[in-house]
Amino acid sequence: MMTIPTDLYRTDQIKVLEQFVIQRGIISGFELMQRAGKAVFECLQARYPHVQNIVVFCGAGNNAGDGYIVATLALQAGLSVCVYSVTNPALLKGDALLAYQQYAQARGEVRPFSATVDITTDLFVDALLGTGLSRPVSDIYAQAIRVMNRSFAKVIAIDIPSGLNADTGNVDGEAVEADITVTFIGLKQGLFTGFAVQYVGDIVYASLDLPSEVWQTVTSSTQRVLPKSLPPRPRYAHKGNFGHVLIIGGDVGYSGAARLAGMAALRCGAGLVSIATHPENAVVMNVICPELMCHGIQTVAQLIPLLSKASVIVIGTGLGQSDWAKALFHTALSMDKPLIIDADGLNLLAQSPCKKTNWVLTPHVGEAARLLAVTTSVIQIDRFQSVKVLQQQYGGVVLLKGAGTLIASENMLAVSNTGNAGMASGGMGDVLAGVIAGLITQGMSLQEAVQQGVYGHGLAADEAVKVDGERGLLASDLLPHLRRWVNQWEF
Repeated sequence: MMTIPTDLYRTDQIKVLEQFVIQRGIISGFELMQRAGKAVFECLQARYPHVQNIVVFCGAGNNAGDGYIVATLALQAGLSVCVYSVTNPALLKGDALLAYQQYAQARGEVRPFSATVDITTDLFVDALLGTGLSRPVSDIYAQAIRVMNRSFAKVIAIDIPSGLNADTGNVDGEAVEADITVTFIGLKQGLFTGFAVQYVGDIVYASLDLPSEVWQTVTSSTQRVLPKSLPPRPRYAHKGNFGHVLIIGGDVGYSGAARLAGMAALRCGAGLVSIATHPENAVVMNVICPELMCHGIQTVAQLIPLLSKASVIVIGTGLGQSDWAKALFHTALSMDKPLIIDADGLNLLAQSPCKKTNWVLTPHVGEAARLLAVTTSVIQIDRFQSVKVLQQQYGGVVLLKGAGTLIASENMLAVSNTGNAGMASGGMGDVLAGVIAGLITQGMSLQEAVQQGVYGHGLAADEAVKVDGERGLLASDLLPHLRRWVNQWEF
């Protein structure tokens, strides 16, 4: 086991890597299987040293072979082991059959699984299905998964939890909710986004000691976002060195969203932040944050001078979809400055689609569905494909919010894994828009600002829930932690 890498891969790319070492005689298929089983067993011993009783669920492919290797090693270590197979193990093929035969020769016990069997154990090993899942899990496989999910015993999944799509992170039917997933060779991109976060538990990576030249044969499909520090400020710095963010939003009754975005931009280091809002909001917008410069805007003519002074424009937070909102929106789009389109700005864009290179789009699943004129289920079936299509259709940098937020630019796809379920509350997206704006106005590229903004936004939420938990987390609770993050304090 080793530190989790940055590169993520699709299953077809992992197969290329496997075939490269096997076909060239570098490592045999059975040796890879033995290394995988050993990695799982070593993880089992390290994480659960007091476990005495183990049940391994085995299916019909190479994933089952890995399971039989784990069972053999457990047997040799003096643990009580039983394999439950959902198919006749004698019908296994190739390396998986060899692994089963090795376990049988060690006098390992194999029982046929049925839903009526009463199984008690300290720990389950999930070796039912691997990365080749191509249809919804059903019948006896689904029954075996339910046994593991309903038990209080710990579960270690081999390579990927059974039922989880390794390429998309989607679940169609049943899937194992693992406590640990030990994954091999390359990290599967589907482990890091969407529904996967509910099922994978802790991810443990084992490279299986493939030689370094193997990695030159494929280019990773996705990158995990890693934190990057902002440069130190020169001692002679002044507010003009760090840009001017203009936030356009806040129709009648919706002042909070624009205020949150503005405060987030300030806390992340923007030199100046102005808010162009409905005149009814202007007098109260900066009551709790006097550093915000608030302007009541009734007409496009009143907006133009503010646009000319801005270095970054955020539009959509609490904007609404009235005629007033539409006029401000289309005026902002005419500017040749970095734009961040959020919330109702995205809904207005969906009504009049266009493409720009110098903007950031920040949709959640519902907004993404409207932008592509599809259902939310279509977006969630393959989040990677959805965010790529959004970027191709609209240009710029596009992020798709949710567990494992995805970020697509013209030449790169990335995933960020900070954040938690406490962020399922109003205002979080407004704060994120402000964070990204604050980073852009300090000199980051759009791609870098989005990646780092999403990462830091989630990290601040993770810090905010440490004491009081996830429920009741407010978007404004992130603000002090954002300041700490941009100043590179250690959490």
